[in-house]
Amino acid sequence: MVGLASPAQAATSATATYTKGSDWGSGFEGKWTIKNTGTTTISSWTVEWDFPAGTRVTSAWDADVTSVGNRWTAKNKSWAGNLPPNATVTFGFNGTGTGSPSNCKLNGGSCDGGVIPGDDPPTAPGVPTASNITDNAVTLTWTAATDDKGVKNYDVIRDGSVVATVTGLTYTNTGLAAGTDYVYTVQARDTADQTGPASGPRPVKTTGGGPGDPNKVKMGYFTQWGIYGRNYHVKNLVTSGTASKITHINYAFGNVQGGRCTIGDAFADYEKAYGADQSVDGVADTWDQPLRGNFNQLRKLKARYPHIKILFSFGGWTWSGGFGQAVANPTAFAESCYNLVEDPRWADVFDGIDLDWEYPNACGLTCDTSGPASMKNMMQAMRARFGPSYLVTAAVTADAAPGGKIDAADYGGAAQYINWYNVMTYDFFGAWDRTGPTAPHSPLTSYPGVPNQNFNSVDAVNKYKAKGVPANKLLLGVGFYGRGWTGVTQATPGGTATGPATGTYEPGNEDYKVLKNTCPATGTVGGTAYAKCGTNWWSYDTPATIQSKMAWAKANNLGGAFYWEFSGDTANGELATAVHNGLN
Repeated sequence: MVGLASPAQAATSATATYTKGSDWGSGFEGKWTIKNTGTTTISSWTVEWDFPAGTRVTSAWDADVTSVGNRWTAKNKSWAGNLPPNATVTFGFNGTGTGSPSNCKLNGGSCDGGVIPGDDPPTAPGVPTASNITDNAVTLTWTAATDDKGVKNYDVIRDGSVVATVTGLTYTNTGLAAGTDYVYTVQARDTADQTGPASGPRPVKTTGGGPGDPNKVKMGYFTQWGIYGRNYHVKNLVTSGTASKITHINYAFGNVQGGRCTIGDAFADYEKAYGADQSVDGVADTWDQPLRGNFNQLRKLKARYPHIKILFSFGGWTWSGGFGQAVANPTAFAESCYNLVEDPRWADVFDGIDLDWEYPNACGLTCDTSGPASMKNMMQAMRARFGPSYLVTAAVTADAAPGGKIDAADYGGAAQYINWYNVMTYDFFGAWDRTGPTAPHSPLTSYPGVPNQNFNSVDAVNKYKAKGVPANKLLLGVGFYGRGWTGVTQATPGGTATGPATGTYEPGNEDYKVLKNTCPATGTVGGTAYAKCGTNWWSYDTPATIQSKMAWAKANNLGGAFYWEFSGDTANGELATAVHNGLN
Protein backbone atom coordinates (compact mmCIF):
# COMPACT_ATOMS: atom_id res chain seq x y z
CA MET A 1 0.00 0.00 0.00
CA VAL A 2 1.09 3.54 -0.61
CA GLY A 3 -0.06 6.06 2.02
CA LEU A 4 -0.46 9.77 1.33
CA ALA A 5 1.52 12.02 3.68
CA SER A 6 -0.28 14.50 5.88
CA PRO A 7 0.60 18.19 5.34
CA ALA A 8 2.96 18.18 8.32
CA GLN A 9 4.75 15.05 7.13
CA ALA A 10 5.03 16.38 3.60
CA ALA A 11 6.92 19.50 4.65
CA THR A 12 10.53 20.03 3.50
CA SER A 13 12.81 17.60 5.36
CA ALA A 14 15.71 19.99 5.98
CA THR A 15 16.30 23.58 7.07
CA ALA A 16 19.03 26.12 6.47
CA THR A 17 19.52 28.77 9.15
CA TYR A 18 21.73 31.84 8.80
CA THR A 19 23.57 33.52 11.68
CA LYS A 20 25.96 36.44 11.71
CA GLY A 21 28.87 35.49 13.95
CA SER A 22 30.71 38.80 14.24
CA ASP A 23 30.98 42.21 12.59
CA TRP A 24 34.19 44.27 12.68
CA GLY A 25 32.98 47.25 10.68
CA SER A 26 34.84 46.58 7.45
CA GLY A 27 33.56 43.02 7.26
CA PHE A 28 31.61 40.28 8.95
CA GLU A 29 31.45 36.54 9.54
CA GLY A 30 28.37 34.62 8.37
CA LYS A 31 27.37 31.00 8.99
CA TRP A 32 24.74 28.68 7.55
CA THR A 33 23.59 25.62 9.48
CA ILE A 34 21.83 22.87 7.56
CA LYS A 35 19.71 20.44 9.63
CA ASN A 36 18.10 17.23 8.44
CA THR A 37 14.62 17.31 10.01
CA GLY A 38 13.41 14.26 8.07
CA THR A 39 13.68 10.52 8.59
CA THR A 40 16.11 9.58 5.81
CA THR A 41 19.71 10.55 5.11
CA ILE A 42 20.37 13.49 2.77
CA SER A 43 23.20 12.65 0.35
CA SER A 44 23.99 16.22 -0.78
CA TRP A 45 22.83 19.78 -0.24
CA THR A 46 22.86 23.14 -1.99
CA VAL A 47 21.95 26.44 -0.34
CA GLU A 48 21.05 29.48 -2.46
CA TRP A 49 20.34 33.04 -1.34
CA ASP A 50 20.35 36.65 -2.47
CA PHE A 51 22.49 39.43 -1.04
CA PRO A 52 21.61 43.06 -1.75
CA ALA A 53 24.00 45.06 -3.91
CA GLY A 54 27.14 45.97 -1.96
CA THR A 55 27.12 42.83 0.19
CA ARG A 56 29.24 39.88 -0.95
CA VAL A 57 31.18 36.81 0.18
CA THR A 58 34.96 37.28 0.14
CA SER A 59 36.08 33.84 1.38
CA ALA A 60 34.38 30.67 2.57
CA TRP A 61 35.14 27.40 4.34
CA ASP A 62 33.52 23.94 4.54
CA ALA A 63 31.50 24.60 1.34
CA ASP A 64 32.10 25.68 -2.25
CA VAL A 65 30.53 29.13 -2.66
CA THR A 66 29.96 30.79 -6.04
CA SER A 67 27.81 33.63 -7.30
CA VAL A 68 26.01 34.93 -10.37
CA GLY A 69 25.22 38.59 -9.84
CA ASN A 70 23.70 38.92 -6.37
CA ARG A 71 22.61 35.25 -6.23
CA TRP A 72 24.95 33.09 -4.11
CA THR A 73 25.18 29.30 -4.17
CA ALA A 74 26.92 27.03 -1.65
CA LYS A 75 27.42 23.33 -2.38
CA ASN A 76 28.64 20.76 0.10
CA LYS A 77 32.24 19.60 0.13
CA SER A 78 32.66 15.94 -0.83
CA TRP A 79 33.12 14.96 2.79
CA ALA A 80 30.12 16.93 4.10
CA GLY A 81 27.24 15.90 1.84
CA ASN A 82 25.84 12.97 3.86
CA LEU A 83 23.49 14.23 6.57
CA PRO A 84 21.66 11.61 8.67
CA PRO A 85 18.30 12.40 10.33
CA ASN A 86 18.57 15.11 13.04
CA ALA A 87 22.20 15.80 12.08
CA THR A 88 23.52 19.28 11.29
CA VAL A 89 26.40 20.66 9.28
CA THR A 90 27.71 24.22 9.24
CA PHE A 91 29.69 26.21 6.70
CA GLY A 92 30.88 29.76 7.06
CA PHE A 93 32.23 32.71 5.18
CA ASN A 94 33.72 36.16 5.56
CA GLY A 95 31.95 38.98 3.78
CA THR A 96 31.70 42.71 3.27
CA GLY A 97 28.65 44.95 3.33
CA THR A 98 25.71 45.35 5.67
CA GLY A 99 22.96 43.35 3.95
CA SER A 100 21.22 40.16 5.08
CA PRO A 101 20.38 37.10 2.97
CA SER A 102 16.93 36.70 1.39
CA ASN A 103 15.06 34.29 -0.90
CA CYS A 104 16.84 31.28 0.59
CA LYS A 105 16.45 27.88 -1.08
CA LEU A 106 17.73 24.53 0.19
CA ASN A 107 17.89 21.79 -2.45
CA GLY A 108 15.31 23.79 -4.37
CA GLY A 109 12.83 24.08 -1.48
CA SER A 110 12.20 26.62 1.21
CA CYS A 111 14.95 26.96 3.82
CA ASP A 112 12.46 27.09 6.70
CA GLY A 113 10.47 23.97 5.83
CA GLY A 114 9.92 21.47 8.61
CA VAL A 115 11.35 23.69 11.31
CA ILE A 116 10.89 22.20 14.77
CA PRO A 117 9.79 24.83 17.35
CA GLY A 118 12.83 25.97 19.23
CA ASP A 119 15.20 25.60 16.29
CA ASP A 120 14.85 29.23 15.23
CA PRO A 121 17.80 31.42 16.30
CA PRO A 122 17.04 34.70 18.09
CA THR A 123 16.68 37.96 16.23
CA ALA A 124 19.30 40.69 16.31
CA PRO A 125 19.25 42.99 19.36
CA GLY A 126 19.01 46.72 18.82
CA VAL A 127 22.13 48.71 18.01
CA PRO A 128 23.74 49.41 21.40
CA THR A 129 23.92 52.96 22.71
CA ALA A 130 27.04 54.19 24.51
CA SER A 131 27.07 56.33 27.64
CA ASN A 132 29.35 57.20 30.56
CA ILE A 133 32.39 57.15 28.28
CA THR A 134 35.64 57.76 30.20
CA ASP A 135 39.35 57.22 29.60
CA ASN A 136 39.00 53.50 30.30
CA ALA A 137 35.30 52.52 30.36
CA VAL A 138 31.99 52.71 28.52
CA THR A 139 28.44 51.61 29.34
CA LEU A 140 26.48 49.90 26.56
CA THR A 141 22.68 49.48 26.47
CA TRP A 142 20.53 47.73 23.86
CA THR A 143 16.95 46.64 23.20
CA ALA A 144 16.01 42.99 23.56
CA ALA A 145 16.08 40.32 20.88
CA THR A 146 13.21 37.86 20.46
CA ASP A 147 13.17 34.08 20.16
CA ASP A 148 10.45 31.41 19.92
CA LYS A 149 11.77 29.65 23.03
CA GLY A 150 13.27 32.63 24.84
CA VAL A 151 16.57 34.52 24.96
CA LYS A 152 19.07 33.15 27.49
CA ASN A 153 21.82 35.81 27.38
CA TYR A 154 23.76 38.23 25.18
CA ASP A 155 27.35 38.22 23.93
CA VAL A 156 29.00 41.65 23.92
CA ILE A 157 31.51 41.77 21.05
CA ARG A 158 34.35 44.32 20.88
CA ASP A 159 36.42 44.55 17.72
CA GLY A 160 35.30 41.07 16.68
CA SER A 161 35.99 39.35 20.03
CA VAL A 162 33.46 38.44 22.72
CA VAL A 163 34.36 40.37 25.87
CA ALA A 164 31.37 39.46 28.06
CA THR A 165 28.19 37.36 28.20
CA VAL A 166 25.38 38.95 30.22
CA THR A 167 21.73 38.19 30.96
CA GLY A 168 20.53 41.81 31.05
CA LEU A 169 20.38 44.59 28.47
CA THR A 170 23.38 46.63 29.64
CA TYR A 171 27.10 46.11 30.20
CA THR A 172 29.94 48.35 31.38
CA ASN A 173 33.25 47.52 29.70
CA THR A 174 36.23 48.61 31.82
CA GLY A 175 40.00 48.33 31.36
CA LEU A 176 39.99 50.16 28.03
CA ALA A 177 42.81 52.31 26.67
CA ALA A 178 42.47 56.08 26.70
CA GLY A 179 41.89 57.87 23.40
CA THR A 180 41.25 54.60 21.56
CA ASP A 181 38.63 53.62 18.96
CA TYR A 182 36.53 50.50 19.54
CA VAL A 183 33.55 48.96 17.73
CA TYR A 184 30.85 47.09 19.69
CA THR A 185 28.07 44.76 18.58
CA VAL A 186 25.73 42.50 20.58
CA GLN A 187 24.29 39.11 19.68
CA ALA A 188 21.62 37.09 21.50
CA ARG A 189 21.79 33.43 22.54
CA ASP A 190 18.65 31.31 22.98
CA THR A 191 17.93 28.46 25.38
CA ALA A 192 19.17 25.99 22.75
CA ASP A 193 22.49 27.94 22.81
CA GLN A 194 22.04 29.20 19.25
CA THR A 195 23.36 32.67 18.50
CA GLY A 196 21.44 35.04 16.29
CA PRO A 197 22.72 37.78 14.00
CA ALA A 198 24.74 40.55 15.58
CA SER A 199 23.30 43.99 16.09
CA GLY A 200 24.47 46.91 14.04
CA PRO A 201 27.87 48.31 15.09
CA ARG A 202 28.38 51.05 17.68
CA PRO A 203 31.73 52.89 17.35
CA VAL A 204 33.13 54.21 20.64
CA LYS A 205 36.19 56.37 21.28
CA THR A 206 37.40 56.63 24.86
CA THR A 207 38.41 60.02 26.23
CA GLY A 208 41.97 61.10 27.02
CA GLY A 209 44.94 59.61 25.27
CA GLY A 210 47.07 61.76 23.02
CA PRO A 211 50.26 60.76 21.22
CA GLY A 212 50.69 57.66 23.39
CA ASP A 213 53.22 56.68 26.03
CA PRO A 214 56.71 57.12 24.56
CA ASN A 215 58.07 54.72 27.17
CA LYS A 216 56.09 51.73 25.89
CA VAL A 217 58.37 49.15 24.26
CA LYS A 218 57.33 47.83 20.83
CA MET A 219 59.94 45.22 20.00
CA GLY A 220 60.22 42.46 17.41
CA TYR A 221 62.65 39.61 16.84
CA PHE A 222 64.70 39.62 13.64
CA THR A 223 66.00 36.11 12.89
CA GLN A 224 69.35 35.79 11.16
CA TRP A 225 68.19 32.67 9.24
CA GLY A 226 65.25 34.60 7.77
CA ILE A 227 67.52 35.82 4.97
CA TYR A 228 67.62 32.31 3.51
CA GLY A 229 64.40 30.41 2.72
CA ARG A 230 62.14 33.15 4.02
CA ASN A 231 63.93 35.81 1.97
CA TYR A 232 63.30 38.34 4.74
CA HIS A 233 65.93 41.05 5.13
CA VAL A 234 66.43 44.16 7.22
CA LYS A 235 65.16 46.20 4.28
CA ASN A 236 61.76 44.52 4.65
CA LEU A 237 61.33 46.44 7.91
CA VAL A 238 61.41 49.59 5.81
CA THR A 239 59.27 48.49 2.86
CA SER A 240 56.57 47.10 5.18
CA GLY A 241 56.35 50.34 7.16
CA THR A 242 57.29 48.45 10.34
CA ALA A 243 60.50 50.36 11.11
CA SER A 244 58.57 53.51 12.04
CA LYS A 245 56.32 51.53 14.40
CA ILE A 246 58.89 49.78 16.59
CA THR A 247 61.21 50.95 19.31
CA HIS A 248 63.52 47.94 19.63
CA ILE A 249 64.80 44.91 17.74
CA ASN A 250 66.09 41.66 19.22
CA TYR A 251 68.60 40.15 16.79
CA ALA A 252 68.36 36.36 17.12
CA PHE A 253 70.49 34.49 17.86
CA GLY A 254 73.99 34.32 19.17
CA ASN A 255 75.08 30.94 20.54
CA VAL A 256 76.21 29.94 24.03
CA GLN A 257 79.08 27.46 23.90
CA GLY A 258 81.88 26.47 26.25
CA GLY A 259 80.74 28.97 28.87
CA ARG A 260 80.88 31.86 26.41
CA CYS A 261 78.76 33.96 24.06
CA THR A 262 79.65 33.07 20.46
CA ILE A 263 78.57 34.05 16.94
CA GLY A 264 75.67 31.96 15.64
CA ASP A 265 75.99 32.38 11.84
CA ALA A 266 78.96 34.42 10.68
CA PHE A 267 77.81 34.57 7.05
CA ALA A 268 74.36 35.96 7.88
CA ASP A 269 75.63 38.14 10.72
CA TYR A 270 78.52 40.02 9.08
CA GLU A 271 79.81 38.38 5.87
CA LYS A 272 76.95 38.29 3.34
CA ALA A 273 77.37 40.94 0.62
CA TYR A 274 74.17 42.83 -0.12
CA GLY A 275 73.36 44.25 -3.52
CA ALA A 276 71.81 47.66 -3.93
CA ASP A 277 68.31 46.19 -4.41
CA GLN A 278 68.29 44.50 -1.00
CA SER A 279 70.19 47.16 0.92
CA VAL A 280 68.41 49.52 3.31
CA ASP A 281 69.95 52.61 1.72
CA GLY A 282 70.13 51.31 -1.85
CA VAL A 283 73.95 51.14 -1.78
CA ALA A 284 75.63 47.81 -2.57
CA ASP A 285 78.33 46.31 -0.36
CA THR A 286 81.90 46.23 -1.67
CA TRP A 287 84.30 43.32 -1.36
CA ASP A 288 86.70 45.19 0.90
CA GLN A 289 84.37 46.93 3.37
CA PRO A 290 84.99 45.90 7.01
CA LEU A 291 81.39 44.94 7.84
CA ARG A 292 78.67 43.39 5.72
CA GLY A 293 75.71 41.10 6.42
CA ASN A 294 72.81 41.78 8.74
CA PHE A 295 74.93 43.78 11.16
CA ASN A 296 75.75 46.35 8.49
CA GLN A 297 72.13 46.51 7.34
CA LEU A 298 71.06 47.10 10.95
CA ARG A 299 73.60 49.91 11.16
CA LYS A 300 72.04 51.48 8.05
CA LEU A 301 68.55 51.00 9.55
CA LYS A 302 69.59 52.90 12.70
CA ALA A 303 71.00 55.73 10.60
CA ARG A 304 67.61 56.07 8.93
CA TYR A 305 65.54 55.43 12.08
CA PRO A 306 67.67 56.66 14.98
CA HIS A 307 64.92 55.97 17.52
CA ILE A 308 65.38 52.18 17.13
CA LYS A 309 67.53 50.38 19.71
CA ILE A 310 68.96 46.96 18.87
CA LEU A 311 69.78 44.14 21.27
CA PHE A 312 71.87 41.05 20.51
CA SER A 313 69.90 38.03 21.73
CA PHE A 314 71.67 34.83 22.79
CA GLY A 315 70.30 31.34 23.22
CA GLY A 316 66.80 30.50 22.08
CA TRP A 317 65.20 27.06 22.03
CA THR A 318 68.03 25.37 20.10
CA TRP A 319 71.00 27.10 21.69
CA SER A 320 70.00 27.21 25.36
CA GLY A 321 71.91 24.07 26.31
CA GLY A 322 75.10 26.01 27.03
CA PHE A 323 73.67 28.33 29.69
CA GLY A 324 74.10 25.85 32.53
CA GLN A 325 77.86 25.68 32.00
CA ALA A 326 78.05 29.44 31.43
CA VAL A 327 76.44 30.42 34.73
CA ALA A 328 78.83 28.22 36.65
CA ASN A 329 81.12 31.25 36.26
CA PRO A 330 78.74 34.16 35.55
CA THR A 331 81.49 36.80 35.69
CA ALA A 332 83.53 35.11 32.96
CA PHE A 333 80.37 34.52 30.94
CA ALA A 334 79.40 38.19 31.14
CA GLU A 335 82.91 39.21 30.07
CA SER A 336 82.75 37.00 26.99
CA CYS A 337 79.36 38.41 26.03
CA TYR A 338 80.56 41.98 26.47
CA ASN A 339 83.62 41.37 24.30
CA LEU A 340 81.46 39.89 21.53
CA VAL A 341 78.62 42.42 21.57
CA GLU A 342 81.08 45.31 21.81
CA ASP A 343 83.43 43.98 19.13
CA PRO A 344 84.86 47.13 17.47
CA ARG A 345 83.54 46.01 14.07
CA TRP A 346 79.90 46.34 15.17
CA ALA A 347 79.90 47.94 18.64
CA ASP A 348 77.83 50.88 17.37
CA VAL A 349 75.09 48.53 16.10
CA PHE A 350 74.00 47.18 19.49
CA ASP A 351 72.45 48.97 22.44
CA GLY A 352 71.84 45.98 24.65
CA ILE A 353 71.97 42.25 25.28
CA ASP A 354 69.07 39.84 25.59
CA LEU A 355 69.43 36.36 27.11
CA ASP A 356 66.89 33.80 25.92
CA TRP A 357 67.46 30.86 28.27
CA GLU A 358 64.86 28.11 27.81
CA TYR A 359 64.84 27.38 30.78
CA PRO A 360 66.79 28.10 34.00
CA ASN A 361 66.67 25.15 36.43
CA ALA A 362 64.01 23.47 34.24
CA CYS A 363 63.62 21.52 31.01
CA GLY A 364 63.31 22.76 27.44
CA LEU A 365 65.10 21.06 24.55
CA THR A 366 67.53 19.95 27.29
CA CYS A 367 67.21 19.98 31.08
CA ASP A 368 69.10 22.39 33.32
CA THR A 369 69.98 21.73 36.98
CA SER A 370 71.95 24.87 37.78
CA GLY A 371 69.63 25.80 40.65
CA PRO A 372 67.05 28.54 41.33
CA ALA A 373 69.70 31.25 41.91
CA SER A 374 71.22 30.86 38.45
CA MET A 375 68.99 33.44 36.76
CA LYS A 376 69.65 36.09 39.38
CA ASN A 377 73.40 35.41 39.35
CA MET A 378 73.59 35.64 35.57
CA MET A 379 71.67 38.91 35.31
CA GLN A 380 73.63 40.46 38.19
CA ALA A 381 76.90 39.65 36.39
CA MET A 382 75.57 41.06 33.11
CA ARG A 383 74.54 44.34 34.71
CA ALA A 384 77.87 44.65 36.50
CA ARG A 385 79.81 44.18 33.26
CA PHE A 386 77.63 46.14 30.82
CA GLY A 387 76.94 49.05 33.18
CA PRO A 388 73.84 51.05 34.06
CA SER A 389 73.15 52.64 30.66
CA TYR A 390 73.15 49.41 28.61
CA LEU A 391 69.95 47.48 27.99
CA VAL A 392 69.98 44.10 29.73
CA THR A 393 66.87 41.96 29.13
CA ALA A 394 65.75 38.33 29.12
CA ALA A 395 63.13 36.24 27.35
CA VAL A 396 61.37 34.15 30.01
CA THR A 397 58.85 31.36 30.40
CA ALA A 398 55.11 31.93 30.74
CA ASP A 399 54.45 28.66 32.62
CA ALA A 400 52.38 29.86 35.59
CA ALA A 401 51.34 26.40 36.79
CA PRO A 402 52.04 25.65 40.48
CA GLY A 403 55.58 24.29 40.60
CA GLY A 404 56.04 25.21 36.93
CA LYS A 405 58.91 26.93 35.19
CA ILE A 406 58.28 30.39 36.69
CA ASP A 407 58.62 28.81 40.13
CA ALA A 408 61.87 27.09 39.15
CA ALA A 409 64.10 30.21 39.19
CA ASP A 410 64.42 33.47 41.10
CA TYR A 411 62.97 35.80 38.48
CA GLY A 412 61.92 38.26 41.16
CA GLY A 413 65.47 38.56 42.48
CA ALA A 414 66.88 38.94 38.98
CA ALA A 415 64.43 41.72 38.09
CA GLN A 416 66.46 44.40 39.89
CA TYR A 417 69.25 43.97 37.32
CA ILE A 418 67.22 44.01 34.11
CA ASN A 419 65.38 46.56 32.01
CA TRP A 420 62.55 44.16 31.20
CA TYR A 421 61.46 40.56 30.71
CA ASN A 422 60.03 39.34 27.40
CA VAL A 423 57.32 37.00 28.72
CA MET A 424 56.86 34.33 26.03
CA THR A 425 53.07 34.20 26.22
CA TYR A 426 52.70 31.90 23.22
CA ASP A 427 53.25 28.21 22.45
CA PHE A 428 51.10 27.21 25.43
CA PHE A 429 49.50 24.49 23.29
CA GLY A 430 50.36 22.90 19.96
CA ALA A 431 50.54 19.75 17.87
CA TRP A 432 53.39 18.30 19.91
CA ASP A 433 50.24 16.85 21.52
CA ARG A 434 49.45 15.06 18.26
CA THR A 435 45.88 14.03 19.06
CA GLY A 436 44.90 17.30 20.75
CA PRO A 437 42.81 18.54 22.30
CA THR A 438 42.92 21.53 19.98
CA ALA A 439 43.56 24.76 21.86
CA PRO A 440 44.80 28.26 20.97
CA HIS A 441 48.54 28.54 21.46
CA SER A 442 48.44 32.10 22.82
CA PRO A 443 45.33 32.71 24.96
CA LEU A 444 45.19 35.97 26.85
CA THR A 445 42.84 34.49 29.45
CA SER A 446 41.68 31.06 30.52
CA TYR A 447 38.39 29.71 29.19
CA PRO A 448 36.11 26.73 29.95
CA GLY A 449 37.70 23.54 28.66
CA VAL A 450 41.25 24.86 28.32
CA PRO A 451 43.70 21.92 28.70
CA ASN A 452 45.68 23.73 31.42
CA GLN A 453 43.99 26.50 33.42
CA ASN A 454 47.32 28.20 34.21
CA PHE A 455 48.56 28.40 30.63
CA ASN A 456 47.51 31.90 29.62
CA SER A 457 49.04 35.38 29.46
CA VAL A 458 47.13 36.94 32.36
CA ASP A 459 48.16 34.21 34.81
CA ALA A 460 51.80 34.41 33.71
CA VAL A 461 51.98 38.18 34.11
CA ASN A 462 50.22 38.07 37.47
CA LYS A 463 52.59 35.40 38.74
CA TYR A 464 55.66 37.48 37.85
CA LYS A 465 54.10 40.48 39.58
CA ALA A 466 53.41 38.36 42.67
CA LYS A 467 57.11 37.43 42.71
CA GLY A 468 58.07 41.10 42.87
CA VAL A 469 58.64 41.93 39.19
CA PRO A 470 57.29 45.44 38.48
CA ALA A 471 54.58 45.58 35.83
CA ASN A 472 56.59 48.05 33.74
CA LYS A 473 59.38 45.45 33.48
CA LEU A 474 57.08 42.94 31.80
CA LEU A 475 56.43 42.84 28.03
CA LEU A 476 53.50 40.85 26.65
CA GLY A 477 54.49 38.37 23.94
CA VAL A 478 52.65 37.93 20.64
CA GLY A 479 53.24 35.26 17.99
CA PHE A 480 53.15 36.31 14.34
CA TYR A 481 52.35 32.70 13.42
CA GLY A 482 49.80 29.98 14.10
CA ARG A 483 49.93 26.46 15.46
CA GLY A 484 47.66 23.81 14.04
CA TRP A 485 46.45 20.23 13.82
CA THR A 486 44.95 18.10 11.07
CA GLY A 487 42.34 15.37 11.16
CA VAL A 488 40.01 17.63 13.14
CA THR A 489 36.22 17.54 12.82
CA GLN A 490 35.23 19.91 15.65
CA ALA A 491 35.21 23.59 14.73
CA THR A 492 35.50 24.90 18.30
CA PRO A 493 38.49 24.26 20.61
CA GLY A 494 38.75 20.92 22.37
CA GLY A 495 38.58 18.63 19.35
CA THR A 496 40.69 15.58 18.64
CA ALA A 497 43.29 15.40 15.87
CA THR A 498 45.53 12.96 14.05
CA GLY A 499 48.71 15.04 14.00
CA PRO A 500 50.20 18.42 13.10
CA ALA A 501 48.86 20.34 10.12
CA THR A 502 51.22 20.88 7.20
CA GLY A 503 53.31 24.04 7.50
CA THR A 504 55.64 25.78 5.08
CA TYR A 505 58.74 25.39 7.25
CA GLU A 506 57.74 22.92 9.96
CA PRO A 507 54.71 20.73 10.74
CA GLY A 508 52.09 22.40 12.91
CA ASN A 509 53.45 25.91 12.35
CA GLU A 510 52.53 28.54 9.74
CA ASP A 511 53.00 32.30 9.33
CA TYR A 512 50.09 34.66 9.86
CA LYS A 513 50.60 36.10 6.38
CA VAL A 514 49.75 32.67 4.97
CA LEU A 515 46.95 31.67 7.37
CA LYS A 516 44.97 34.90 6.97
CA ASN A 517 44.31 33.85 3.36
CA THR A 518 44.36 30.03 3.47
CA CYS A 519 42.46 29.54 6.73
CA PRO A 520 40.68 32.74 7.86
CA ALA A 521 39.69 32.98 11.52
CA THR A 522 36.29 31.46 12.31
CA GLY A 523 36.06 32.27 16.02
CA THR A 524 37.70 33.68 19.12
CA VAL A 525 38.32 32.20 22.54
CA GLY A 526 40.39 33.38 25.48
CA GLY A 527 41.20 36.64 23.70
CA THR A 528 42.77 35.06 20.62
CA ALA A 529 41.52 33.61 17.33
CA TYR A 530 41.10 30.15 15.86
CA ALA A 531 40.18 28.80 12.44
CA LYS A 532 38.93 25.56 10.94
CA CYS A 533 39.33 24.90 7.23
CA GLY A 534 38.69 21.41 5.93
CA THR A 535 40.16 19.07 8.53
CA ASN A 536 42.82 21.55 9.64
CA TRP A 537 42.45 23.60 12.84
CA TRP A 538 44.71 26.59 13.51
CA SER A 539 45.05 29.21 16.21
CA TYR A 540 46.71 32.59 15.76
CA ASP A 541 46.39 36.26 16.60
CA THR A 542 44.74 38.72 14.23
CA PRO A 543 44.91 42.53 14.20
CA ALA A 544 41.66 42.59 16.21
CA THR A 545 42.85 40.20 18.93
CA ILE A 546 46.21 41.98 19.12
CA GLN A 547 44.42 45.30 19.67
CA SER A 548 42.52 43.73 22.57
CA LYS A 549 45.73 42.28 24.03
CA MET A 550 47.46 45.65 23.80
CA ALA A 551 44.52 47.31 25.53
CA TRP A 552 44.91 44.81 28.37
CA ALA A 553 48.67 45.42 28.53
CA LYS A 554 48.11 49.17 28.79
CA ALA A 555 45.36 48.83 31.37
CA ASN A 556 47.69 46.73 33.52
CA ASN A 557 50.64 49.14 33.12
CA LEU A 558 52.92 46.67 31.37
CA GLY A 559 56.11 47.98 29.81
CA GLY A 560 54.90 47.19 26.30
CA ALA A 561 54.91 44.20 23.97
CA PHE A 562 57.18 42.15 21.75
CA TYR A 563 56.63 39.59 19.02
CA TRP A 564 58.16 36.55 17.38
CA GLU A 565 58.97 37.37 14.62
CA PHE A 566 58.96 39.98 11.85
CA SER A 567 58.88 37.66 8.82
CA GLY A 568 55.51 36.13 9.82
CA ASP A 569 53.76 39.46 9.21
CA THR A 570 52.18 40.63 5.96
CA ALA A 571 54.10 42.66 3.39
CA ASN A 572 52.45 45.80 4.72
CA GLY A 573 53.12 44.94 8.38
CA GLU A 574 49.52 44.74 9.58
CA LEU A 575 50.31 42.87 12.82
CA ALA A 576 53.14 45.24 13.75
CA THR A 577 50.73 48.09 13.03
CA ALA A 578 48.17 46.54 15.37
CA VAL A 579 50.76 46.37 18.18
CA HIS A 580 51.78 49.96 17.52
CA ASN A 581 48.23 51.29 17.42
CA GLY A 582 47.18 49.25 20.41
CA LEU A 583 49.94 50.67 22.61
CA ASN A 584 49.40 54.27 21.47
